[in-house]
Amino acid sequence: MAKSRIDYILLAAVLALVTLGLLFVYSASNYSAKLTYGNKYFFLTKQAIGAAVGFVAMLAAAKVNLNFIKKLWIVGAVLSVVLLALVFVPGISIENYGARRWIGVGSFSMQPSEIAKFAYVLFCAVIMSRLDMTKLRNCLPQIGVGVVFCGLIIAEPNMSITMCMAMLMIIMLYLGGMKWKYFLVMLVPIALAVPLLIFMEPYRLQRLLAFLDPWASPKDEGYQLIQSLYALGSGGWFGVGLFNSRQKYRFLPFAESDFIFSVIGEETGLFGCLIVFALYIVVIFRGVRIAVNSKDKFTFYLAGGISAVVAVQSLLNFAVVTGSIPPTGLPLPFISYGGTSLVVFMTAMGLLLNLSSKARENSLGVKQWIT
Repeated sequence: MAKSRIDYILLAAVLALVTLGLLFVYSASNYSAKLTYGNKYFFLTKQAIGAAVGFVAMLAAAKVNLNFIKKLWIVGAVLSVVLLALVFVPGISIENYGARRWIGVGSFSMQPSEIAKFAYVLFCAVIMSRLDMTKLRNCLPQIGVGVVFCGLIIAEPNMSITMCMAMLMIIMLYLGGMKWKYFLVMLVPIALAVPLLIFMEPYRLQRLLAFLDPWASPKDEGYQLIQSLYALGSGGWFGVGLFNSRQKYRFLPFAESDFIFSVIGEETGLFGCLIVFALYIVVIFRGVRIAVNSKDKFTFYLAGGISAVVAVQSLLNFAVVTGSIPPTGLPLPFISYGGTSLVVFMTAMGLLLNLSSKARENSLGVKQWIT
């Protein structure tokens, strides 16, 4: 029986995460914003504008005709390649901390890699819904586009988003039904490329060493991880109180963006962290549920891919700030400061809501049409 309404539980979880993002972007940034820009609301204002634009985009995506979305599969991939290439064009690219990850004109800026992840999901969803993915030749377009995206992103350099894209490529191919023997063939060069990429850039090797023993370089590469652990450790069970973080006073770099979860842990403790975890689990679970109840392959792959992006990026961010993997710059979806990330993720959630309104209960699950 067809559903007649969108998934309001998913909508509520997304809005809760966005609201928490606004709250903690202000908490984490008001001191540094006051010192740097003379306005403690500087980052909050920009994030609020991103949230407003994202909300409108989410509503539009929730209503757009899916047949129109399908037609954008090649356009999205080509546009992503163009935008990723523009990152290297002088006068358009924006460089921060030695990396060229943004493009901009005047006061407008954007991060193309945030768009590329979801463009890749759409590209794969359309192709995989048309082809038999058990045949290797039908997997080559997805692998080729994924490799091109990864190559352009690592050249910025941006190791973290490259990892996200590579993991997303593997997940999409798995959802499509690619045979395990092909996975093994593909994973060998990936396994060889990781150490090569680390040793190619000295800073990556330094980060790896800092991850293994951050206290060996407490004022250099190990500094950020140590400050993150201090923040999380200070939070205890229930935190030091909202707006009472001490690490945000320029002790913890990128407190409002990549390491905002550390501030959340410091101010709200383990209790607050578990609430954030729960909200992400709800978003991911509802996305997977929408995929499982999809009426066709395209909606299954699209819903599954969007859910995979949220799952991969949030898990990697949690792992970084807790010292579970080497530190690398990666925003926490819906919460970290960053207009491009917020607008793109909210738009993707609008597509999920769109899919939820058209999904139907299927007692046989996806097996009925995937086999």
